Amino acid sequence: MRKTIRTEAAPAAIGPYSQAVRAGDYLFVSGQLGLDPGTKKMVDGGIECQTERALANIAAIVEAAGATVAAIVKTTVLLKSMDDFAAMNGVYARCFPKDSPARAAFQVARLPLDGLVEIEAIAYLGK
Repeated sequence: MRKTIRTEAAPAAIGPYSQAVRAGDYLFVSGQLGLDPGTKKMVDGGIECQTERALANIAAIVEAAGATVAAIVKTTVLLKSMDDFAAMNGVYARCFPKDSPARAAFQVARLPLDGLVEIEAIAYLGK
C-alpha cells in the first residue's frame, strides 16, 4: 500500500515531492524547514525557532497520517552550521524527551530558502 499524505497544517511542498508518503506501515516525511504554513515564510528568531517550526511541521504531517511523534523511529537533521548543533539539540530534546528516535545530523553547504535547519523523519505506524 502506498498513500500520499497531505495537510494544510504544514507547508505545502515547494517542489515536485509530497509532504509524506505512507508505504505499508512506514511513513516517510519529507524534509521540513522552519516555514510557517500560514505565512509561507521562514520564521524569525534563529535556529531555535526554525527547529521548533520544522518539528511542529513534522508533527502535523505525522498526525495527518493518524499517529504522533512517538511513532518516529529515525530522523535526519541538516544544519547550515554545526555551530547551531547545541541550540538545535535543546529544542529537539523537548520534542523527543523519552525514547528518542535514531538520528543523523550533518552540516550542509546550503538549504532551501536559506533555512538554518531541515529535518526529515521516518515513522513506524504498525502495531
